[in-house]
Amino acid sequence: MQTHGSAAWSGGFRDGKGAISTKSGALTNYPYGAASRFDGMPGTNPEELIGAAHAGCFTMALSLMLGDAKLTADQLNTQADVTFEKLADGFNITKVHLTLTAKIPGADDATFQEIVAKAKAGCPVSKLLKAEITITATLLP
Repeated sequence: MQTHGSAAWSGGFRDGKGAISTKSGALTNYPYGAASRFDGMPGTNPEELIGAAHAGCFTMALSLMLGDAKLTADQLNTQADVTFEKLADGFNITKVHLTLTAKIPGADDATFQEIVAKAKAGCPVSKLLKAEITITATLLP
């Protein structure tokens, strides 16, 4: 499988404006720029999109691995907090922390934590990122 996303930009770094689109049409000319990246203004930014992609990918990998263990989740909710820092060599994504809450009938916490670790190792986005990746996983009753 191959897919794509695209970005268009006009203007300088601080005053410029960009638009991000995806092949699926989920995003079509969605605005982004320095103001949305650094100043909290409306629009998206690459780090937010990476967080959403990572949360989505990890959650799908977890669902697959739960199925391999003959378990099916009633609910999986994952948030990816992406840390974007200025270092000596410029800006870098240095950490991603995934916070997962799950409701999985028949799962015990030890099995759940083992499957979470396998999902982290198997997630293609986790493999892509060079950042430190940590997970807090809570199994709900």
